[in-house]
Amino acid sequence: MELADFQISLLLTHSFSRSFEDGENHASNAVNTKGMCAPTLGALVALLDTELKKPDSELAVTSLVTDSRRVVPGALFFAISGLRTNGNLYIEEAIDRGAVAIVTAEDLGSHLPIPAVQVGDVRIALAQIARVFYEAPDASLALTGVTGTNGKTTVTMLLQHLIGGEETVGLLGTVRYDLGKRTLPSFKTTPESVDIYAMLSQVKQAGVTEVSMEVSSHGIDQQRVYGLHFDVAVFMNLTQDHIDYHENMESYFTTKKRLFSGEIGAVPRVSVVNLDCPYGERLLATLDPSQKSISFGIEKEATFQASALKFFKDHTEFKLTHPEGEVSVSSPLIGRYNISNLLGAIAAGYARGYSIQSMMERLLSFRGVPGRMERVEISEDLSVLVDYAHTDDALRNATSMLSDLTQRNRIVVFGCGGDRDRSKRALMLRAVLEHAEIVIATADNPRSESLEQIFEDMRSGIEPADLQKVQFIEDRKRAISVALDSAQAGDALLVAGKGHETYQEFGDSVIPFDDRQVIRDLWKLKKEGSV
Repeated sequence: MELADFQISLLLTHSFSRSFEDGENHASNAVNTKGMCAPTLGALVALLDTELKKPDSELAVTSLVTDSRRVVPGALFFAISGLRTNGNLYIEEAIDRGAVAIVTAEDLGSHLPIPAVQVGDVRIALAQIARVFYEAPDASLALTGVTGTNGKTTVTMLLQHLIGGEETVGLLGTVRYDLGKRTLPSFKTTPESVDIYAMLSQVKQAGVTEVSMEVSSHGIDQQRVYGLHFDVAVFMNLTQDHIDYHENMESYFTTKKRLFSGEIGAVPRVSVVNLDCPYGERLLATLDPSQKSISFGIEKEATFQASALKFFKDHTEFKLTHPEGEVSVSSPLIGRYNISNLLGAIAAGYARGYSIQSMMERLLSFRGVPGRMERVEISEDLSVLVDYAHTDDALRNATSMLSDLTQRNRIVVFGCGGDRDRSKRALMLRAVLEHAEIVIATADNPRSESLEQIFEDMRSGIEPADLQKVQFIEDRKRAISVALDSAQAGDALLVAGKGHETYQEFGDSVIPFDDRQVIRDLWKLKKEGSV
């Protein structure tokens, strides 16, 4: 777990455990404040194709934990072997902190002082047990899962707004978690299964019945959404990203497809698919004919299709053809790819039974998505936007949108994250060079990698003549400052890569850094003549 993730998760520990009354950990009839009986170890293990070693089936389990630092007395500890560390190395710490039993894929022998459960896949076991521990909240919630390389955050937040808003529709995603009665900062796009079920339990208790949720490829591959009952699943697109993890695009696609095929649980009642993406066409062709599907697109004929597109500085207009007719749409979101995002959200809302008319009425009050082509209002003469784009496709879409804002210079500041897919770095620079006159490459989240290596990867394969357009500036604040100095009246500036994030990661350190606030502060200083 990243440092920032752990710090936030500590705030959630007590909320994400079923809070039982004080009592003996071995009492099988311990109850929480709502009178529910604490599940016993035997009852939970009975869900799995395994048996207890050193059996004590009447032990009460009061929480499910995957991080040894979060173990409290009564916890069931899941020793997960991950990319960065192996949970089995921390079993002793978990025991010392009061874990009542261990779930692991390894044979721990017979000398462990507490019960052990050996399973084939710890993450699947965690998902199975978490669903029962939190009393299957997904069974009474209408879950819409959105997956794709780009657009997940915008689509989930659009859908939330179109079908009811933050107070009546739950949200799990990159920016935040809306749980009905409270909102938490997001620490992972698709959290671990135990956290998902815990949050869905809170959503259910708040009386909310709809949930809009981002589903990442990591979340699918690592069984974080295993067993969840999705009513609607949405496929947005697939472009190069996470190849350091998935190895190739075919593997990446195969992972995404599992959300729709039933390989991670029940088949979604309705699959919503973007036909403008070749992988979307492939996905639709592989679905069982008995599965209900809805398509959307701009270029391809689809169930929900946009045409007669018109782009303006502050909104977009188009004609929407849908199963019940046609309607003229005026969207506060700018750019072509946001039309695709809106189509996906409208199609998902329709699949959930909401009327086109009601969604069109609510669209007019949509305030946008934090860090997604978000305007930073500093001058009437200069268009400044911040975006989360961190793939070549997302950058190409974002930078091309600048053409709708200005006929003058398009200025782009961006970086490539460290310890991530190196093969996409030159592609990202090439995408920016297609549309921008002034390009400044800088730090994003370098993590443990040197900026020299990241910049060298970005330069790879780029023609020397094109590289003359690029300034490489290590300090991100300085890069933004140079961009503002370069901007003239009528220009458009895009600062990409961080979006809604308010920090930068260097090695093991996380420092405060918000592109939006940095832009405002620098502009104010420049107006005062201080920089």
